[in-house]
Amino acid sequence: MASVAGAPGDGLAALRRTGRISELLFLYECATLEPTQLRPIAERLGLTVQAASHSFRHLSRAGLVEVREGRYRPTVRGVAALHDSLDRLGADVARRLARLHVIRSTRAVAVGRLAPGDSVSLELKDGVLTARRGGTGSSRGRVTRGAPDGGLVEVGRLEGIVPIVPATVTVYALAPAEVTDPATRDAVRRRIRAHRPAILAAEGLEAYHLLRAVAPGAVVRFAVAASCQAASKLGVPSAVFVLQDALPQLLADFSSAEPPPLEVRGLGGRRRSAGVRRR
Repeated sequence: MASVAGAPGDGLAALRRTGRISELLFLYECATLEPTQLRPIAERLGLTVQAASHSFRHLSRAGLVEVREGRYRPTVRGVAALHDSLDRLGADVARRLARLHVIRSTRAVAVGRLAPGDSVSLELKDGVLTARRGGTGSSRGRVTRGAPDGGLVEVGRLEGIVPIVPATVTVYALAPAEVTDPATRDAVRRRIRAHRPAILAAEGLEAYHLLRAVAPGAVVRFAVAASCQAASKLGVPSAVFVLQDALPQLLADFSSAEPPPLEVRGLGGRRRSAGVRRR
């Protein structure tokens, strides 16, 4: 189906074309009111009569609207174009709203004892939403259900946005000879101590076996790219160890419309190009 006035594009971006929104609303008024004069349309749209007349002439030349039996009415093609444009606009708005994640209340970990009615500031710490007494932060709210220090508190009347800076995923590429070199374990320990990643991951059996020997905590072995990318979105840094031969596939796993910040290094700390492409 043709969109209004045959203009290319979908949704809100297409409406940025000069006059496009007026034409769409003009066609809607004709379809729902079937007015006998341009003045009522102009008044409802906040236009001058001259501007409404211009929209009519443009739509008429496109074969979308006509004067029939003394009334301004859309043609069959105009009705189809109106439905098509509104469907596209609705789908575009729905996609945009889905990405906003509008939240009216939330739960957070209490920093200190919090009682109902307390004003709090919300912030992410190590990927965990926390609430602290005081309403001076960039994201604020009011406690609706209190909790002791470290407990889950419920917060409503939210204002502002919790700032989230995507964290870097640091990838350490190991040469095959380094896996069996006794000095490698000490080098890995130094990298972990210096980097202090919240998430430690290994791609491949060799890297996993190496990390299990030197790291006391949990090591992510499965869905490495997905885990690190999800952590990055919450501002949580991670480190991945991988053999050089498996590095291209790992980087391909990070390819997406919005890949996380990536750094590829050797055990000596020297940077290499990450080479991640956006799809």
